[in-house]
Amino acid sequence: MMRRLYLQIYATILGVLLLLGVLLFVSWLVSPPGDESSLEPLAAVALGLLPGPNADPEELEATLVPFHEQLGLSLAVRGQDGRLLAQAGEPLPAIERDWSGSRFLPSRGGGVTLALHLQDGRWLVVRHRRQRHGAYVLAFMLALALAVAAGAFPLVRRLTRRLERLQKRVDSLGAGDLSARVEVEGRDEIAELAGSFNRAAARIERLVEAQRMLLAGASHELRSPLARIRVALELLDENVRPDVRERVGRDIEELDEVIGELLLASRVEAAEALERSERVDLLLLAAEEAARYDVEVTGDPVLVEGDARLLRRLLRNLLDNGRRHAPGADLDVEVRADPEGGARVRVSDRGPGLSELDRERVFEPFYRVQKGPGQGSGLGLAIVRRIARLHGGDVRCLAHEGGGTTFEVRLPVEGHPHDE
Repeated sequence: MMRRLYLQIYATILGVLLLLGVLLFVSWLVSPPGDESSLEPLAAVALGLLPGPNADPEELEATLVPFHEQLGLSLAVRGQDGRLLAQAGEPLPAIERDWSGSRFLPSRGGGVTLALHLQDGRWLVVRHRRQRHGAYVLAFMLALALAVAAGAFPLVRRLTRRLERLQKRVDSLGAGDLSARVEVEGRDEIAELAGSFNRAAARIERLVEAQRMLLAGASHELRSPLARIRVALELLDENVRPDVRERVGRDIEELDEVIGELLLASRVEAAEALERSERVDLLLLAAEEAARYDVEVTGDPVLVEGDARLLRRLLRNLLDNGRRHAPGADLDVEVRADPEGGARVRVSDRGPGLSELDRERVFEPFYRVQKGPGQGSGLGLAIVRRIARLHGGDVRCLAHEGGGTTFEVRLPVEGHPHDE
């Protein structure tokens, strides 16, 4: 499952906020109530309120009871040796022998406990059950965390939504939409990244468009001198050797074929969508093209949405490729409904076959496994892949059982064709 960036940032903010709240709450619970030096004046006041060191326990207790009843204090007077002399209220902690001055003592269940060291050597231990309202403090911290979380989410989402829009434009550019641009928002690093992407995309679009125009222009310009060469060849003196005339004729035909492939490649590469679309019987179309090569087609009638002219060229290029690399051998053409949905066309030859590396590279423009005359322009299979992808499908090269190569084209049956 994809981990969204905005959720990661948001979860991090909430985690840090929650940890901070817990630490503050714990420190509030365990922190001492104040500075112990401030207890010395209280010890002096307490000494003036208590009977002298020689008072009997009943007198001491009578002095402590009003403070317990009216102020809610628990009090205990202990001697210099820590012995309990009198008390009022709940039991209080004992005095350690190594204590040398007044101090705060731990208070279980809340409140404040003081051990006041009187000047006559006695100790007065006082506890006030002051409620620290921990539940209210915790509720306040939770409310604060919720408020910060509610305010942080729109900010985090706005930040990451810009990244998501940028990612979509990058995907569009990678899919062939050279006009993809992203809106530049703000003046931060993401805005700078968006601006850099737009500049890079614009440069790529200009370079690709210039390459397309150069290719198309050069192809058209080559047609005129090629026509003049053909006319000159026909007017050559009959004394020219027949083999020379035949060789030059083949070269002209091959050059004419290359120019035609260049023009078609330029046109389909520039297309972002099909110019026309109709329902095409793929089996019938394959049978018509296969008849030109005296090849039988097997399979089932399958209707696809697409451009019949481009699909016809796709089939012709596959048949040309099979005949060129397996001359004299049978070609197998099969049209079936794909069990996974869509249509499947297979053209298989009995040639020498291809290596695993070549089976992918044969779709690259101008890539030829074998060099030399009669091996084609290297554009036929690249055009096949582009036409397939314009129809929302694709093509792959497989090893044929018993030797040879199979080209499998898959096309969607339902829905509108789209670009890759």
